[in-house]
Amino acid sequence: MATENKLKTGEGPTVNGFAAHPQTANTLLSVDGLTVAYGDQVVVDDVSFDLARGHSLALIGESGSGKTTIARTVLRLLPPQARVRAGRIKFNRQDVTAMGERQFRPQRGRELGFVPQDPGNALNAVRTIGSQALEAAALLPAAGSAAARRQRVLETFAQVGLADPERVYRSFPHQLSGGMLQRVLIGLAVLPRPALIVADEPTSGLDVTIQKRILDLFNELKAELGIGVLFITHDLAVAAERADSLVVLKDGVIQERGPAARVFAAPTSAYARELQADVPAVNPDRYRLGRDNQNEADSGAANQIDVRSLSKTFTVGAGIVRAVDDISFTVRRGSTHALVGESGSGKTTAARLLLGLERPDAGEIVIGDQSVRARSRGQWRALRRHLQLVYQNPFTSLDPTWRLERIVREPLDRYRVGTKAERADRVREVLAAVGLPDSLLRRRPAHLSGGQRQRVAIARALVLRPDVVVLDEPTSALDVTVQAGIIDLLFRLQRELGLTYLFVSHDLSLVRQLADTVSVLQAGRVVESGPVREIFTRPQHPYTEALLDAIPALPR
Repeated sequence: MATENKLKTGEGPTVNGFAAHPQTANTLLSVDGLTVAYGDQVVVDDVSFDLARGHSLALIGESGSGKTTIARTVLRLLPPQARVRAGRIKFNRQDVTAMGERQFRPQRGRELGFVPQDPGNALNAVRTIGSQALEAAALLPAAGSAAARRQRVLETFAQVGLADPERVYRSFPHQLSGGMLQRVLIGLAVLPRPALIVADEPTSGLDVTIQKRILDLFNELKAELGIGVLFITHDLAVAAERADSLVVLKDGVIQERGPAARVFAAPTSAYARELQADVPAVNPDRYRLGRDNQNEADSGAANQIDVRSLSKTFTVGAGIVRAVDDISFTVRRGSTHALVGESGSGKTTAARLLLGLERPDAGEIVIGDQSVRARSRGQWRALRRHLQLVYQNPFTSLDPTWRLERIVREPLDRYRVGTKAERADRVREVLAAVGLPDSLLRRRPAHLSGGQRQRVAIARALVLRPDVVVLDEPTSALDVTVQAGIIDLLFRLQRELGLTYLFVSHDLSLVRQLADTVSVLQAGRVVESGPVREIFTRPQHPYTEALLDAIPALPR
């Protein structure tokens, strides 16, 4: 429940044990004693903070910490079952919580910009991007003619890193990638030049170079136009580098707050220290000793994956796109090889070719001692039993109508492995291996957390006891602490079961922490390949250097 904290000290008032800063003429957003509940469950408890004009503040915490609820309360976008029990929010010195919806609505979009987390559900699927962008452009103080508004939209799309603004303008949402849609949403939010932008995980699905460009844009808007930015993020490294101040939340309660550099460099709360320790960029050698020992033990192991001169083209409209262009790499049995690069670099196509989901135009793939070129459907079926995939998004990769037991058991059913009782035993065995209790067997995905769903996806991939697991951005949708748990799990399973991983990722900090070897792809070609430690410390190609330079620079 919310509590009143009116303790006075020699340093001024405090809230939740933290010094509260009195509002000034420069205060853009002030949240004071905010308590929000869903029914009887309090999800935000007595939260207070101020955000000045031209500054940025990041709300940090795991799923369920209340950070998104705070953002939606600021925007007056809470669902019907949610209720503000106490506190108030002032924006531009006006009490937002006391306003009626009709009075507040003109500010949303014009003065209060919003970048939602899920680009797939935030845009109208039956309207072009351009028609939706023109609505945002009409909110500009001097909107001008239709042609002027269109030009302003195209310029903004270029600012946020969209390479072909004209094509994006003409496209429908389903014709763009997730990363492109996220950049569209950021563009629509900044287009009217609002006083405050609320950004809910604005860069979590983007490549490091695009992420850097977006964050640079936010910094420019802060400096040039005095725009305030309220970040909601689980990426503590990004928050520490880009935000002026941090508020660390757990279970709806502030654990710590203050200047970003101080909170990151010297956290005082146990929870903030735990978050810091789980950031890959802070602890790049987390698995180093175990990996080095494993590599020494397996130094004579044969190659589990051998990709030789692989090429693949696609016909797009009247043109041909060379998605994979003469790439080669090997992966030793029991090791982890990473494919990194920006969107369009060819890493996902290479993984799909390896899995037999696409057929190469040229080249050869050898898994174990079996070449996969020109295999029949029956031969592919036999091979896939030993070659499994963990998808990127645990929220969409599991059938929402099935219970956990059926989801994990399905591969056993399809390959007719063992008796019914033996399959049930193996399901329980693999769930125990990924740290899930039998009590979840009757649950559906909607009743699991993000981390639990991804563990289910891993269990499903392992239930056939494969030799190779392809991990396609397996933690990009997860909080940093949940991500750390999943990576711990993958590393432990690799040591215990001798698994070989092909790790597809845009998170270079995580690649440095987890992988043994890496191939850097650009425009379908391998520009650099070798041991992770060597590539990350002594990159030889300008593109690799650009990727590494885009990793957030942590405060010291």
